[in-house]
Order: sequence, then C-alpha cells, then structure tokens
Amino acid sequence: MAGHIEARLTELGIELPTAAAPVANYVPYVITGNLVFVSGQVPLAGGELQLPGRVGEDVSAEDGQNAARICALNLLAQVKAALDGDLDRVARVVRLGGFVNSAADFTGQPQVINAASDLMVEVFGDKGRHARAAVGCPALPLGAAVEIDGIFEIDG
Repeated sequence: MAGHIEARLTELGIELPTAAAPVANYVPYVITGNLVFVSGQVPLAGGELQLPGRVGEDVSAEDGQNAARICALNLLAQVKAALDGDLDRVARVVRLGGFVNSAADFTGQPQVINAASDLMVEVFGDKGRHARAAVGCPALPLGAAVEIDGIFEIDG
C-alpha cells in the first residue's frame, strides 16, 4: 500500500527518478540522529545533465527554475533511498542550500531556488516549509546551472 506522500506524488503527477550514485569520493546522504543530510544534487535526468550553463547569461531564469525543480526531485529520490522507500518518515524539510551558476550581474537566485522550495511545500505541505540559502556562484560541477543540498528531519 502506498503511503501518504507517495499518494501525494501520484496526485501531483510526479514520478521520482532513481537516486543517482555519487560521481566522486562522497556518499549521497548521511543519516545522523533524526536528520538526513543529502549531498548536493544537480539537474540530472535520465543520466544526462539538464539545462547546463550560467543563469542570466546562457540559461534563462525560467530554465534555472526548471533546473532547480529537477534538483529537488533528485533530493527527494535520495531521501526515499535513505528511508528504504518510506517518505512518510519525513517529519520536516529543515533546510535547502541552493547554488546558482550565475552571470556576474544576475541577482535572481532566490526566485530560481523558489522552484525547489515550492516543490517541497507541494509534496509535504507545511512540513515542507524550510530555512534556505540561495547563493550565486561562478561555476558548478559539470557546468550545472543549479545545485541544491538538503537537510530533512525524520521520524523513527
């Protein structure tokens, strides 16, 4: 029987991807106490980087938002893997750290990362409201437009 969050994902028409394996010397998540720390996720879909480039230069703010949403889906896939498939164990989304590969004069990082924040609230309701950072940077791994990491509180 599908849990409440799985039912919510189905209702939203969202199918989570398979959690990606790390591409360097790190683990995709760490559970300590009642927290899951998820390593930064870039917008990979089907094993391919989506929407690469610098936001405000060769990637539009809207495409940056699309990249942020893909990152958020990948975060949820990692949390699902960490919790043996049971997203109902998420008690709260605690924090998202959003990094936007930005042109020097681009200042819309909060609006780009809002796409990930909005997804967390769509999926988890009030438990999806979180603290957040939205930071501009000159480059990201693989040339990604966005990278997002997260901290999730869990039950049991």
